Amino acid sequence: MICLELFWVFFLIGAFTFGGGYAMIAMIQQQVAARGWMGMEEIIDFVAIAESTPGPIAVNMATFVGTRMGGLLGAACATLGVVLPSFVVILVVARCYQASRRSKWVQGVMSGL
Repeated sequence: MICLELFWVFFLIGAFTFGGGYAMIAMIQQQVAARGWMGMEEIIDFVAIAESTPGPIAVNMATFVGTRMGGLLGAACATLGVVLPSFVVILVVARCYQASRRSKWVQGVMSGL
């Protein structure tokens, strides 16, 4: 049951936070502390570790919290939860682009970018 909760919490964090991993830290801290998964001192330690390891900080935090709460399966669920919303958005954008890439307007926008 913890794995499903880890997935759902980190899915919501990934879906409703904008601004990258650093913007997610506050929400991760709030959600983890509210559920009693870790104390604030432990969370601060995890932020320091996540900042010092390679990779996106939100993914690192999700992986660390998931491992702490649910082992390897918990890490996989939390990590999948935090990256899935962005992955789905990119798939939708790519599909829309694929369908309209020959449009003069879309070509102009892409040229400008």
